Amino acid sequence: MPTYTVHAPQGLLTPEHKQRIARDVTRVHNEVTGAQAFFAQVMFQEVAPGDWFMGGAPLANAQVFLHGQIRGGRPLEMKQRLLRQLIDVVTAATGLARNQAWAYIVELPPSLMAEYGHILPEPGTEAQWLSSLPADDRALMEGIGR
Repeated sequence: MPTYTVHAPQGLLTPEHKQRIARDVTRVHNEVTGAQAFFAQVMFQEVAPGDWFMGGAPLANAQVFLHGQIRGGRPLEMKQRLLRQLIDVVTAATGLARNQAWAYIVELPPSLMAEYGHILPEPGTEAQWLSSLPADDRALMEGIGR
């Protein structure tokens, strides 16, 4: 359900940074939204020098940009809490200042998303949706991350 892409200048994030960010983004998304952790995807993209510009000029200092795509239908307060905690995850993992961390959330209608071969449920109906799936699919999903 949630897919988070972390963009950072090439060489900024170590494997340890990436592992910590992926773990903590997954944890925060689960805690804030209640969605099962096995849906969270975190991908990293390194940006080569000269390929990231701000204000029309090449990036002058380290920045991390976290772009999250999540299912729509959650209250604004929840989404803003999620954003604040995602910034905390990035800064805690990297040691960057808050003004060097960016996070955006884009909402997608669940009816237009399919994962594990199934159209996704509306927020709050995950348990019923999961129980309606074939046993093999449930086992696959529930085994991820364990």
